[in-house]
Amino acid sequence: MTKNNDRPLVEIFADGACSGNPGVGGFGSILRSETKEKEVSGAEGMTTNNRMELMSVIRALETLKVPCRVKITTDSAYVVKGMTEWVKDWIKKGWKNSQKKDVLNRDLWERLLKASEPHEIEWYWVRGHNGHAENERCDRMACHAIKRYKTEHADRAGV
Repeated sequence: MTKNNDRPLVEIFADGACSGNPGVGGFGSILRSETKEKEVSGAEGMTTNNRMELMSVIRALETLKVPCRVKITTDSAYVVKGMTEWVKDWIKKGWKNSQKKDVLNRDLWERLLKASEPHEIEWYWVRGHNGHAENERCDRMACHAIKRYKTEHADRAGV
């Protein structure tokens, strides 16, 4: 893809969390462009941490309305390596990993690829729970989404 400096620059910070793995999961993302900022978060009932890490980036990218230059920062080596190292081989091998087994979370990898298509993306990994302000904020958002989900579903169950 050619570089296009006319595109808006958006920074995305993303994190996922799970209460039990599998268990109730949540994700949080921050989108920042110049002085504007938007938060995206959500939760699912029975999921895994890796699925929530993927969802945090997917939902942020799906929020973008025009093609952008995007810098994505996450503490998920799984997401960064998946998109920068592994996915091309998975596709070539019919969505099989190096052990010739089906790639886990293929549905979300395909959704992430589709959400990535219009954008020029740079991927950055940061160590989790290491004082990175936006990563810590995304983690709090993900944990809050888990609590909100548990409360809402306990209420529905009459608990």
